[in-house]
Amino acid sequence: MSNNAFSLVWLRNDLRVYDNQALFEACQSGLPVVALFIATPDSWQQHFMAPVKQDFIRRRVVQLQTELAALNIPLVAIEGSHYSAVPELMQQLIKAGAELLYGHTEYELRERARDRKVSDIFAKAGKACFWFDRKAVMPPGSILSKTGGIYQIFTPFKKTWLARLRETGVRCFPKPKALPEIKLQLPEFSVMQQGDGSSAAYAVDELHALEQMRQFCRDKAAFYQAERDFPALAGTSSLSAYLAIGVISAQQCINRLQMEAANDWDKEKSGAAVWLSELVWRDFYHHILMAFPELIKHKAFQKDTDGIVWPNDAALFQAWCQGKTGYPIVDAAMRQLNQTGWMHNRLRMIVASFLVKDLHIDWRWGEQYFMSKLIDGDFAANNGGWQWAASTGTDAAPYFRIFNPVTQSERFDPDGVFIKRMLPELADIPKKQIHWPHPLPMWNEYVKPVVDHSKARLKTLELFHTVKKPQDEVDHE
Repeated sequence: MSNNAFSLVWLRNDLRVYDNQALFEACQSGLPVVALFIATPDSWQQHFMAPVKQDFIRRRVVQLQTELAALNIPLVAIEGSHYSAVPELMQQLIKAGAELLYGHTEYELRERARDRKVSDIFAKAGKACFWFDRKAVMPPGSILSKTGGIYQIFTPFKKTWLARLRETGVRCFPKPKALPEIKLQLPEFSVMQQGDGSSAAYAVDELHALEQMRQFCRDKAAFYQAERDFPALAGTSSLSAYLAIGVISAQQCINRLQMEAANDWDKEKSGAAVWLSELVWRDFYHHILMAFPELIKHKAFQKDTDGIVWPNDAALFQAWCQGKTGYPIVDAAMRQLNQTGWMHNRLRMIVASFLVKDLHIDWRWGEQYFMSKLIDGDFAANNGGWQWAASTGTDAAPYFRIFNPVTQSERFDPDGVFIKRMLPELADIPKKQIHWPHPLPMWNEYVKPVVDHSKARLKTLELFHTVKKPQDEVDHE
């Protein structure tokens, strides 16, 4: 072992100091610790990663350098291009003294292939790699049916998942103690570039994210069930962007929820229990992705639905993307996405249903567009949500369950507060007409509806009937 020997922590979607098992274990190795981050914008683009998310990552890495420096851990932030550049970078670090590699596993196919190559490089050099599975609270493969199979329906998955949580709880790792200060000779690498500042609305220091999580669990989780579906209210945690890049972990969220909500976290339909359920959904989609890797290749979970020939009208798709469909709740939601890089969860369901079942456009178009815009984009959750809305996925909504966008608007933005916030051209419309303003004299000031919902619904049923047997189609929202 050279005098320049060190342990290497490779950071990816785990950009935090607290509850970072790879970092914690590296600090127990007895060697100096070097943290590593490699920006790979070309590979990010292959995943259609939103520019606002890329900026958020870059800003967070710069802040993390400061936080780790206080522990005498240098963070080497390298500007790469593609995953293919990673093996050569790792070989240079091994030559420089990297004896041990610590990291957290990732679930997507390209990432898993990349990590196998890195493991091989360390093994051939006689070095060890330690991988920890922390992306899901309960790692994929750990929640199985009584027959040993993968759950493909959420409700039984959740029941087993909650039973495991009650039995074992979740462990969060403490912030490592500061290491002795030491000078290491490291290679000169291309320094990570700065972002474009588009994510400036999001603070990037870890303690801010942790405090936001604590405040939600303490002050707002109890009201989550009552307020979460109303986009005009600040009824959600707004933590999804931090979870997506690992500034905080789902394990930390659960531990804090249990501390603040006492017994309510396990009380069915309480606000805390409903928020916990959202974290279980997150795990569920990770488990599905690992069990069915073909999903990363744009395959429908329900294979028969790949036989549907979607009309895919490009002009209608552009109207949807730009928030110019003539349906106020849809347009307001899309403008929120385009302007902020985030969209309220109820609105995600509404606009996804509208794209597939009103405009008859392949769900994959919407899935990709979301990833290209969302600051909290995560493949497993985004794919799972889109396939649910499109009635092509696991545990999906029945194909004949078709959201009526006007009814959804009346139910979840009854006074039109959110609509008027995002569509200033409708600011003077009375709330009784805000959900469907077209009969009013202001016709020319707002786009005409691009489709007739009633006719579009019938067309949707026809499309699904080409691959499925007709069912009792009375479930119409």
